[in-house]
Amino acid sequence: MSERPIPPRPGPGAARGRLDEILRVDHAGELAAVFIYRGQRAVFARANDKARITGQLEQMEAHEAEHLAAFNERLTEARVRPTLFAPLWRAAGFALGAGTALLGEKAAHACTEAVESVIEAHYADQVAELSEREPVLAAELSRFRDEELAHHDLAVEEGAREAPGYPLLAAVIRAGCRTAIKISEKL
Repeated sequence: MSERPIPPRPGPGAARGRLDEILRVDHAGELAAVFIYRGQRAVFARANDKARITGQLEQMEAHEAEHLAAFNERLTEARVRPTLFAPLWRAAGFALGAGTALLGEKAAHACTEAVESVIEAHYADQVAELSEREPVLAAELSRFRDEELAHHDLAVEEGAREAPGYPLLAAVIRAGCRTAIKISEKL
């Protein structure tokens, strides 16, 4: 279940400050997602019998790269700095992707399922928050949310919840995502 949307803060510049946070955190999330899929592909591309999952990962990474490009553009237009943690999120994303891939296909899918469940709720909250004051951005986030849901659903279909240690693995990944969201909004 998602958190309640954050109401607009009172005071001059508050709405702009909140929009900066949204753009910063969404950019950070898409950056990390690209690197998660790169880490997974780095492992699976070395195996001859992993062409199917490698193709799936390439397609999902392409969606995330499109989202990242959109946020790169929005950050530049709005003159919002990216998170200070971008280098860490790149490294952590790649390590998470490679680590889960080394545990096998189902663990890699469990990673996707866990991440996308958090991101879907995160985008849903933002869409609700922004629908009136930033309808164009809300529509874009809604489209991104739908693509994240498709990644989630594919991961479930591919056996994400059958991964060894799934409850613990998914819980740790979800907690990490929520923590990264809070950090990236502010820093």
